[in-house]
This record gives sequence, structure tokens and C-alpha cells, in this order.
Amino acid sequence: MNLLHRIPFALRVPLFTAAMMILVGFLASQQVLSTLRQVQDTRIRELAQLQVEALSVALGPLVSRHDVWEVYDTLVRATGKNGGRKEGHRLVFAAVANPEGAVLAATDPHRAPVDSQLRALTDGAQDLHALSVNGERRAIKVLAPLVYQGREVGQILTEMDVSDLIAERQRVSRYLLIGNALATGLLAVFGYLVMRRMLKPVTRVIERMRESADAPEPIAAADMPVGDNEMTELANSYNTMVGAIGAKAEADRRLAERERLVSLGRLSSSLAHEINNPLGGLINAVDTLQKYADRPEVVRESTALLKRGLNHMRDVARATLNLDRLDHEGAILSIEDFRDLKLLIEPEISRRQQKLGWDVGEKIDCRLPAAHVRQIALNLLLNATEAAGPEGRVALKAHAEEGQLFLDITDSGPGLSKAACARLMGEGERIAGGGVGLRLVHDLVTGLKGRISCQRIEGETIIRVELPCCRE
Repeated sequence: MNLLHRIPFALRVPLFTAAMMILVGFLASQQVLSTLRQVQDTRIRELAQLQVEALSVALGPLVSRHDVWEVYDTLVRATGKNGGRKEGHRLVFAAVANPEGAVLAATDPHRAPVDSQLRALTDGAQDLHALSVNGERRAIKVLAPLVYQGREVGQILTEMDVSDLIAERQRVSRYLLIGNALATGLLAVFGYLVMRRMLKPVTRVIERMRESADAPEPIAAADMPVGDNEMTELANSYNTMVGAIGAKAEADRRLAERERLVSLGRLSSSLAHEINNPLGGLINAVDTLQKYADRPEVVRESTALLKRGLNHMRDVARATLNLDRLDHEGAILSIEDFRDLKLLIEPEISRRQQKLGWDVGEKIDCRLPAAHVRQIALNLLLNATEAAGPEGRVALKAHAEEGQLFLDITDSGPGLSKAACARLMGEGERIAGGGVGLRLVHDLVTGLKGRISCQRIEGETIIRVELPCCRE
């Protein structure tokens, strides 16, 4: 069965058709041969009946008188041996016996001597009324009673040549075999060509899907099958599917971009405060330098303040640029990425007067694309700060072990709603809003072949992300 499934469909149907043709041809051939056999048997029985009746008329008086020489002469003339066999003459041997079974005369005295028992020659002999040409025997024997004037005066054994009938059967069988083979072969080839033509639209669809599996292309109008049939419907359905895939890919791209901009927008106000506050202090330091340029201690304090403020603004700008970077494959995750995340989330934590728990080791020994992990962690942290509310608690724990990176984001909020949990687990509808990038987090984790789990423990929501580390 597995071997049958490996055969292409365009070849499987013609082979099945050929098998059915062979079966039909075999049955038809058997019917023809059976009819031919019945016709030959009827013909040979009629001929044997005529010969036996003719011999009975000619031999009856002679057998009654026990005239051996006349019996012999009559048999020789009947077989045609005295003047040569005529074309179509079937009787090749004949023997006559008395009622006791003793041979009176035969066309071949050596084969059936006078007074020998006729039963020694009757092996394979058939009854006149059940005579049939069977097997490959070139001659058949017929044993019949010799009746004269209504009484049985002896027995007559005749042997008839049926080689032409056997040859006719063989010739018909040969013609049937050759004819069936040619018809089956031609029909199989014709069926294969027809099936190839009928399945051409399906083959074209398969080729298009194989050549462009990521972005399938529609079938051109010139290649569309003609007519309103199943193949046309298949081609139209494929083009519709291609259009739907393209629309879905565009919608996913726009949704991912929107979710990404949402997370950046959420940070914009906090980052503005984070930059604006040290900027005011820097301006005051510059004014102090201008007023007290001649006082070294004031200059040193103002310069130190300027340096700290500028360094802080540089770190915030660098972290923002790293988050906004689209290079997902070039950068490998490092501890600096988590420091950037902490720097970015602290203004939001401070604005909401929340407590931040941060448990990240000195080194992250796991090869993963930094941009993906930053996006996952930042979206979950922003969602946690929103869920925790004012004066709530948010925590991040990151550690790598046994080839896995574990990210645990905890918040003291009321927990995820069913809709938000469905989006996070990839079960909800793909719509924007209703959570800070939860569906985007699911897509990113799935792309990294990771897993997401969510549980509620002692009044806190813990979302765990497990990401397998890359070997190369």
C-alpha cells in the first residue's frame, strides 16, 4: 500500500485503468474461447454422429454374417486409406468388435489384431453424446454401439483427427492475447496523457507552492484552465488563498510595527521626563559656572554635575537607540541589554511610584538575538507596570541553565484577563489593543521556538518565558 501511494496520481489512474482493461479482456477472452469450444464440440458431435450412423448402415449386415474381409474393406474405404485421405477427412482409425468385444477388423491390424479385446483400445474414449474436444490431444476416440435393424450387433471404435480445431483455438487465443495487450497498452498511454492534461492545473499549483513556499504567487490569467469546472474552481481558490496569505502577511507586518510603536510610545513620556529633569540641572550648572568662574570649588562641583547629567542622558539615548534598532540577527544577547532595559523601565516605575525587583546575574551565557529578547522583556515589563498600578511591585528575573534562558516577569496586579491571556498564548484574535504587545510577544517567542506560561501565586502574576539557546 505504501508503494502504491508513492506512485504519482497521474500514473496511478492509467495503471488502474490498464488493470481493469486486463481483467475485462481476460473475462471477454474466456467468454470467446468458451463459445468457440461449444461451437467446435457441437460440430464434432454432429460429424461423429453422421460417421457412426453411416458405418452402422454399411457394416451392420457384414458384422451379422461375420464377414471379416468385407468389414475390413469397408473400414479402409471409410478412412480413405485406400485412395489417400481427402482434405477435411477426420476419421483416421476404426475398429469393429462383436457383441463379446472381440475385434473383427480394424483399419490398422497391427494396432488391433483380429480376435483381440476392443477394451484394450478404449482408454480415453468418449461417449457419442458427450463428445468434446479437450486438452491438447490431436485425436479423440469415440466408442459407440453398432446397431442393425434395431438390435446391437457389435461395437465400433473410431478415432477422429481434431488437430485443426486445436490449432484454431490456439490461433484465436493468440489473437485475443495480442489484441488485448495492444488495446490495454494504447488505452493506458492514452489515459496517462489525458490524466496529465486534466491534472495540469493541479501540477501548476504544486509547482507554484514548491517554488515560492514563503510567498506563493498567483496563477496568471493565461495559465488558468478553460471552462467552468473543478480545475477552474481549484485555480481560483488557490489565487484567493494567495491573496489572503499576502493580506495576512501585510496585516501581521503592520500589527507588529504598531505593537512596536505602542511600546516605544509608552516610553516616550517617561523618557522625556528622564531627560528634561537633568537638563534643567545642567542649565543651572552652566549659570553657576558663568557667575562663579573665579571660584575653583564651585567650578569643580558644577563640572561634576554636568558630567553626571550628560552621562545619564547618553545612557538613556543609547538604550533607546538599541531598542529601536531593527538588526535582529547581528547582535547577540548580553548583560548590557538587560542594563538598557532597566534604564528604560525605571522612569515608568518611578512615575507610577512602584517598586522594581531586578535579579539578573553578571553574565548571560546564552546565544540569542538581542533585539528579540529586549522586545519580549520590555513589552512584558510595560504590561506588568500597567497591571501593578500605583505603588505596586514589578520584578524581572533572568537566568540561563541547561541550554535555556528563563525570563520571569512578576507583578502585583489583579492578573491577566481571559482575552489578554489568550493573546499571550496565541489563542486570541489578532487585533490591536487590549494589552501592550502580548500577541507580538507570542509571535517573537514562537519564532525563537520558545514557550510561554502564566500562573498566579500568592497574589502575584508570574509570566515565564523559556527560550532555547542557539548552539551557533
